[in-house]
Formats: sequence, C-alpha cells, structure tokens
Amino acid sequence: MSTFFYMLLAFVVGILVGWFIWGRLRGELDSLRGDLDRTRSERDRLRADSDRLKGELDACGRARADLESRLRDAPKAGADKAATPAPAALISTPASATSAAAKPAAAKKPAATKTAAARPAAKAAAPKKAAAPAKKAAAPKAGAGKADNLRRLIGIGPVNERLLKGQGVTTYAQIAAWTDADVKRIEEVLNFDGRIAREKWIEQAKLLAVGDEAEFVRQFPTAGIASNT
Repeated sequence: MSTFFYMLLAFVVGILVGWFIWGRLRGELDSLRGDLDRTRSERDRLRADSDRLKGELDACGRARADLESRLRDAPKAGADKAATPAPAALISTPASATSAAAKPAAAKKPAATKTAAARPAAKAAAPKKAAAPAKKAAAPKAGAGKADNLRRLIGIGPVNERLLKGQGVTTYAQIAAWTDADVKRIEEVLNFDGRIAREKWIEQAKLLAVGDEAEFVRQFPTAGIASNT
C-alpha cells in the first residue's frame, strides 16, 4: 500500500512539474513569436527602403547621363552660334535712327523724375493704420500638428493605425486625452472589448506625448522602437 502511495505521489508531482515547465516554455514561445513578427516587419520595411533607394539611384543615374549629354552638346551649339553671321540691320544702323530713338528717352526723364519725387509724399500722406490689415493677414494659421507614429504603442499595428487615422486620431496627445466615451467609441469602431485598457494605450500615449522615452521603455519594455505589427 505504501509503495502505491509513493508511486501516486510521484506521478502527481511529475504532472505538476511538467505543467509548470510547459507554462514557462509556452510564455517564452509567445515572446519569441512576437520578436519574430517584429523582425519580419523590420525586414519588410528595410526591403521597402532598399527598393526606394534603388529607384532614387536609378533616377540620379538618368539625370547624370542627361547632364553629361547636354555638356557634350554645349560646345557644338556654342560653335554653331558663333559661326552664324549677325543680321545686316544690326551691323549698319543709320545714325539718324539712333538719334531719333534717343530723343524720346530723353523726353521721358523729367516725367520719371516727377513720379519718383511724388512717391515719398504719397507714402508720408498714407495713414499708419493701413499696415494693420497686413499684419493680421501675415499671422500664421493654427495647424493640426505633425502626425505621430502610432504603431509604437503596444497593440497598434498597420490595420489599427489605419482605422484610427480614419477617425482623425493621428497623434499621441489625442490618445492621451481620451475620455471613457472616446474609448467606448473607438472600441466600437475597432471591434475591441476592453483591449485599450488592458494594453494601456492611454498610459503609453501620455509618456510618448511628453517625450519621456526612458520611462516608456521602463514601463513597456516589449514595445517596438520604431513600430509594432
């Protein structure tokens, strides 16, 4: 009887130890899967950047070839232009035509002098209040602000980012200022059920909105540096 009891006890202990080890391994496996997804996303982003840089490099190569061809053709065009004789009308201009053209120019000088003298008087007579509308027109308009990378928040991937932007949410400050009604409305759009509170979107956004990267990394070490999938 005692032998059976010890065998049963060993079996139960083995099951408990195996369950504990399996739970630890399963957590590490989930973590590795998340790292793999982030690595794949980074790889795709690098590939896209590589393709874009290749396209820019090809465009620069074509522009360079175009400039080199223009530089090669420039001396030929200059030589052809120098070899072209000037028109006869420019070479032998009658002296009477030159003097006739000079007289109207001399006649216009007094009028130009009067106009230049009248300008300071007009400026002095103008009221000072006329500059006020110009200052008001030059005042800058309040902009909507630069959009932030919402995918830095845990739980926001490409799909959720697109849905949030469709609702007009583009900055960390907007998410940090969400009320309970805003959270309920956004969860209905994203088809969530309490996920915003579980993943602490508002707490993450508050830290990123003020630029506290150190505290953000300390509280959310699994968040991506550039973006999340």
